[in-house]
Amino acid sequence: MSYLALRFDADADVADAWADALLDAGALAVDASDPRSGTDEETPQYGEPGATAAAWWPVSRLCVLFAADADPESALQAAAAATGRPVPPHERHTVAEQDWVRATQAQFGPIAIAPDFWIVPSWCAPPAAAARVVTLDPGLAFGTGSHPTTRLCLEWLHERILPGERVLDYGCGSGILAIGAAVLGAREVVGTDVDPQAIRAGDANALANGVSARFVLPDALGTGTFDVVVANILANPLVLLAPALAARVRPGGSIALSGILEPQAADVIAAYARWFTLGTWRSREGWVLLAGTRAGGLQA
Repeated sequence: MSYLALRFDADADVADAWADALLDAGALAVDASDPRSGTDEETPQYGEPGATAAAWWPVSRLCVLFAADADPESALQAAAAATGRPVPPHERHTVAEQDWVRATQAQFGPIAIAPDFWIVPSWCAPPAAAARVVTLDPGLAFGTGSHPTTRLCLEWLHERILPGERVLDYGCGSGILAIGAAVLGAREVVGTDVDPQAIRAGDANALANGVSARFVLPDALGTGTFDVVVANILANPLVLLAPALAARVRPGGSIALSGILEPQAADVIAAYARWFTLGTWRSREGWVLLAGTRAGGLQA
């Protein structure tokens, strides 16, 4: 089965109205991208809870998907009438059906975190050099090991984890960090996430790797502290979670925070200053991992 698609550019102040009107007119989906992507004029957009940045580029390229038997031009005319704007210059093309699962899998191959430590998708064979392997099937949860923030966390765990430690992965996604900690020798590993899909993915991936790791929703996390807490989320949630995460680290224990853009690091450091002296452990592609040790005592 194939689909039809229209593509046109819209200014930021009307892009949202165009998208809504096209969906009302029968579009199956509307995708937005930066028309300058891949050039020196590309404008990165990072959305996260509490952020005030615009959701659109100054000019957004809208790609509108329709069923094969639809009339995209009529839908575009209806959307133009609904928004009170003229029909924009546009292109029409056919989108061929494909095996989306295989296409997605093809984007991910084995990833070397260290010479002896690899993340290997479940549909790939481990490289011969991989002495320690995390076999991963992310399912519907976030976390494949390819994103810079995830790689930073895995590199930190590889260099930091000591045999027998207790580790908490807060915002565990696919469970990749928790399972990585278990593969690296942690004695007890717990992962938690607000998304039930993440809990299911973590359980399945732990079973596939033959490691002991427990995945629970935050309400079922219970009490107690850990030797290591790692959280790869986003800067704003990390700031809000500072007291809760600090309370999970034993005195003298370690914390690693990622999902933080370089300009956001100072705000996160300030939020944790009551309990930790955080510093940038490593950066990659504009992202940083902050790490530090918990001071003595467990003051609130």
